Amino acid sequence: MLAFLVLWLATRLGGPMLRRLRKLAEGTREDLGTILAAALTLLGLLIGFSFSMAISHYDQRKNCEETEANAIGTAYVRADLLPAADATKLRALLREYLDQRVLFYTAREEQQLRRVNDRTAQLQTGLWSTVLAPAVSQPTAVVAMAVSGINDVLNAQGYAQAAWSNRIPLAAWSLMAAIAICCSALVGYGARNIKAESMLLPILPFIVSVSFFLIADMDSPRAGVIRVSPHNLASLVESMHVP
Repeated sequence: MLAFLVLWLATRLGGPMLRRLRKLAEGTREDLGTILAAALTLLGLLIGFSFSMAISHYDQRKNCEETEANAIGTAYVRADLLPAADATKLRALLREYLDQRVLFYTAREEQQLRRVNDRTAQLQTGLWSTVLAPAVSQPTAVVAMAVSGINDVLNAQGYAQAAWSNRIPLAAWSLMAAIAICCSALVGYGARNIKAESMLLPILPFIVSVSFFLIADMDSPRAGVIRVSPHNLASLVESMHVP
């Protein structure tokens, strides 16, 4: 909404302001059309590249969720390779850890996310301590597989954390906004009669603002409408509670 308002004002006010500086002669209208076409092409390319980046970030978050579910499920199965007492403790920790990972993907408030990250760090320490003791006392290839499973769990969480922090740079947003404002002002500058073309002038601001909204929504892991749902982790939770 804010983007549409800014671009619409640039169209409505930018044109008259540019005309006060220099009136648009009929002979230069063709040159203005060339400049406007080039600017719109550049804006379209930037929007396209940004949309591609947003989709890539979204897919990366989805892949990380799937990787986490596979790693936790594998570690849960490999707990049988440890002594009975350690295996029981490890499964209990993994179930609680899995619940925290589901909360990580569904949390929207910063305070809740901070609590989830703190508890996740504590559980990671417990998981590693649980497999470390039998690995030191019984350094066999079988126990090493259980240790490797927990190592994959910890790595998967790190990759997911990095993927959720990966966003489109602010410089790219600033550049797109500046070019969009310039294009809107040029559209208003080139209009023969702003009042007569009042129904057509909002088209460009509307299209660009909708594109910005879609890119920002897909690139926002928590604040947007299009978010990654922990389907794989939720399915794993159900399977772990099956007797």
